Amino acid sequence: MIFAQDTISVMSRKSRTFKPEPLKATMLAVAFPGLGQVYNRKYWKIPIVYAGFGGIIYSISFNTTYHNRFMKAYQDFTDKIPETASYAKFIRGTDPSEYDPVLHPDTYNPSTSSWVRDQLLLRVDYYKKYRDLSYIGIAAWYLLSILDANVDASLFNFDISNNLDLEVVPEQVPAPGSAGAGLHLSLKVTF
Repeated sequence: MIFAQDTISVMSRKSRTFKPEPLKATMLAVAFPGLGQVYNRKYWKIPIVYAGFGGIIYSISFNTTYHNRFMKAYQDFTDKIPETASYAKFIRGTDPSEYDPVLHPDTYNPSTSSWVRDQLLLRVDYYKKYRDLSYIGIAAWYLLSILDANVDASLFNFDISNNLDLEVVPEQVPAPGSAGAGLHLSLKVTF
């Protein structure tokens, strides 16, 4: 008795290797920060991207808050209204009778008053400068995350194999303008 064997053809699937497109990764990173890193399958970079944005946003918030506080203190110090004295909490170690011309017109020292006004203005400028730098920093961090997505997609399948070789050997070449030979180093890179 002869039995026929059943044959079932098995379809073999060829696994496709993932090769991200740099333009697509860049456009996704432009559309939403971190999306280019998701497309490149570099999920570990996403917390770094958002931690950078979080830190810069905190810096903007901190510097804006103190800029506004010192601006208000400066305005309160320079006006002639006795009820506005928000500057007093920023000036420690100095008696208000020495620097406040509104509350203590008879005892204040004009040079101390001028020094207090200058110190308040210095603080206003200091926090304004770092607030503005933080805004520049958020734009720079955004561009850096876009650049990272592009470079990562471009170098995703970059092959570093053992076939790379670097050899440094001395080479004798004639020196220009002389009859004698000079000693030079050459660099050979083989792929």
